[in-house]
Amino acid sequence: MNIRTINNAVITAVLAFFTLLACKKNDSTQTPALPSSVTSVLNLPSTPFNYSNPTLPGYLTAPPITAQIQNPNGNTTTDWGATLGRVLFYEKNLSFNKTISCASCHKQANAFADPVTLSKGFDGGSTGRNSMGLTDAQYYPVGKYFWDQRAATLEDQALMPIQDHVEMGMTLTEMESRVRSLTYYPFLFSKAFGDTSISSSRIAKAVAQFVRSIESHQSKYDAGRSAFPTAPAPPPNAPFSNFTAEENRGKEIFLTPQIGGCAGCHGTETFTAPTEKNNGLDLVTVDRGVGGITNNTNMDGEFKSGSLRNVELTAPFMHDGRFTTLEQVVEHYSTGVKAHPNLSPQLKLPNGNPRLLNLSVADKAALVAFLKTLTDTHMTTDPKYADPFK
Repeated sequence: MNIRTINNAVITAVLAFFTLLACKKNDSTQTPALPSSVTSVLNLPSTPFNYSNPTLPGYLTAPPITAQIQNPNGNTTTDWGATLGRVLFYEKNLSFNKTISCASCHKQANAFADPVTLSKGFDGGSTGRNSMGLTDAQYYPVGKYFWDQRAATLEDQALMPIQDHVEMGMTLTEMESRVRSLTYYPFLFSKAFGDTSISSSRIAKAVAQFVRSIESHQSKYDAGRSAFPTAPAPPPNAPFSNFTAEENRGKEIFLTPQIGGCAGCHGTETFTAPTEKNNGLDLVTVDRGVGGITNNTNMDGEFKSGSLRNVELTAPFMHDGRFTTLEQVVEHYSTGVKAHPNLSPQLKLPNGNPRLLNLSVADKAALVAFLKTLTDTHMTTDPKYADPFK
């Protein structure tokens, strides 16, 4: 082979290399880069995280669970819709003085609850109740949100704190104007909804999609439950091989009506109550709760019962944050339930008196140990739920 032949071969190889690069650059199958208006402010992947089709264990896709999902607006979660919702969830520009976001009172590390009794609003004022955790928020058979269930849908709920005079202090008109002024939103709205139009309705839909995507299914409980992959659940006394003896005893107490019966109000694999409850915190009404919204005295002292998944991370507990530990919560049900006139039937004896569990010291510890198996640190560290702002 002479020098000219070698040079021609080198030139041909170089041209082929650059041609390949050009083809890759122009290949429509390649993921397009995000615009600088987005990347200068946000840490987002070019291909969005999977929010719309998570891989769930069979016992979380069975009809008893899927029937709990609330989406009356038909606002189907999409990957780009939830991505937009995630940005809005962490957006401090949605508060009057640009200091508070949804995430300020719903922290990922705390299963989207707040580790203080009452959260602080944009001007330093305190919220009226403890911030409820958002784990598995979409799984609530009767729908409705907030402790007193004043929001009929997650879409309604998304806009209420923004307009609250203590929490974020904005009007919807001000919010829309603020979002329109931010250069990274036209691209995100276009990807989520097909065009760049920004409205309070679309903001509510995107935030609701993100909140609906916050699901827990990788706890120690789930690892044990996976040995029984489909519904219905195994018998209460069927041990999970990855549990300690104490945790298995706690599971038995939780699930067995004659011992603890906690599943009567926090049943199914989402550990969600089927409706609002009065759990005997007070003998007389201190906070009307649902009754104050419905103006029905028979519902006074009733509050939403959210999922117990990640409950270990959501202290303080109850609507007013009165209990700082799970041990105190268990003690309430063991010895402290009050005979409120609206006490829920699950907490009443046939004669109408409060049903007290009167658990032994060992069984109280076992119940706490079981509740801690519901902790899902994957969910609380997953980057798809994290703050996207640089």
